[in-house]
Amino acid sequence: MADRGVNSGEAEASVGTDLHLELSGRGARREQLMLALREAITSGRLAPGTRLPPYRTLAVDLGIARNTVGEAYAELVAEGWLTARQGSGTHVASRATPLPPPPSAGDRARRSAPEARPVAYDFMPTSPDASAFPRAAWLRSARRALNDAPGDAFGVGDPRGRVELRTALTEYLARARGVRTAPHRIVVCAGFAHALRILGEVLEGTVAVESYGLAFHRSLLTGAGLRTVPLTVDADGARTAELGAVGAGAVLLTPAHQFPTGGPLRPERRTAAVDWARATGAVVLEDDYDGEFRYDREPVGAVQGLDPDRVVYLGSTSKSLSPALRLGWLALPEALVDDVLAVKGVREMWTGVGDQLTLADFLACGAYDRHVRLMRRTYRRRRDRLVSVLAERAPHIGVGGIAAGLHAVLDLPPGTERDTVRAAGRLGLALEGLGAFRHPDSVMEPREGLVIGFGAPPDHAFNGALQALCTALPPAP
Repeated sequence: MADRGVNSGEAEASVGTDLHLELSGRGARREQLMLALREAITSGRLAPGTRLPPYRTLAVDLGIARNTVGEAYAELVAEGWLTARQGSGTHVASRATPLPPPPSAGDRARRSAPEARPVAYDFMPTSPDASAFPRAAWLRSARRALNDAPGDAFGVGDPRGRVELRTALTEYLARARGVRTAPHRIVVCAGFAHALRILGEVLEGTVAVESYGLAFHRSLLTGAGLRTVPLTVDADGARTAELGAVGAGAVLLTPAHQFPTGGPLRPERRTAAVDWARATGAVVLEDDYDGEFRYDREPVGAVQGLDPDRVVYLGSTSKSLSPALRLGWLALPEALVDDVLAVKGVREMWTGVGDQLTLADFLACGAYDRHVRLMRRTYRRRRDRLVSVLAERAPHIGVGGIAAGLHAVLDLPPGTERDTVRAAGRLGLALEGLGAFRHPDSVMEPREGLVIGFGAPPDHAFNGALQALCTALPPAP
């Protein structure tokens, strides 16, 4: 029964779901409605199994008689477009599949080419194990965070990010990574790429980068009008002694675990980078993408702790939790805070308040630490298994880099990288060779290898993935 003061039409309109239909053309309203429903089904807009609104609700929404909608539904049921069962409503029939669009010239050309083997195993180095996302713990934090959130949390967002998250990050980063910062010096971003894009708008001139790194990151800098120059990389990370000769105003480094070659930045090279920044007024951009995952010893603290006024610390949840969260952060020198906020905008337009509040609780209650420690054990076990299988089945293939992170580098014999990547693709393996990460202006001698991300394959598929990998590797000379 409708509430007092609400007429029956308004009460019926508040029940059910919305369905956009445009009634047009010749004929009575019933024929127009049937035509609109058929077109919505054949186009795929109403997928098989979709529940339609009760006919009373749709009648109110469209401004037509209830009997008209009821008759249209009944006729479409009789024709096989819809199904109706007492108590379960009216649904699009399972056999009412949409018509495929006519093939384009590009589609026809692709059909004439040989089919590529679908990806069976994901060894891409930037992917964590998506199946390990801590759903139950995240949901508990989300409930607490939303229950405890003040009313202003759901207003116009602060471009710095929610203070709850910035406060929790300040405590966690100090404790776990040795970062010296304060809530007002942290800016929350929609992941690492967003943070780097913002910095690209703040910096000027030339940025030094490591000779091996993600081309996507370099493109973010060049897209902002900056020039990138490569630094030589060896087993001890980037040769920061080269900074004085390249004329850069900033340097982007991966000190904890050089990506992708896998070496840590030696202490004297860390110091050299900070000393260079102090002497020239430059800044160091520290990409701490997997600094929490070190397996042969305790994780090494962040370079930012050496000089918070000359180092910008960049972090995110992409490796520790999930790249789908789109949450990252900048711990900034005091002098850069206003410039970064000016680029980001006067209000938050990138990260949702719900995820920010949830991550703040997830950090504060210790769930983040527990998850990182669990995944540290998982990834260490997978790396150990990778090394063990290679030692048994391909002892001529060396594993480079330290025991850390979510990837390892397999050293290949000269001249075999390209063919090995192709062989892996034919076996359904998604992976990349070292050549894909080399700066085009680097003067280093090219190094051949595979960058194997052992984070993505779930546990139940990991052994199969390793066996397929060994099949793709070149034989012993």
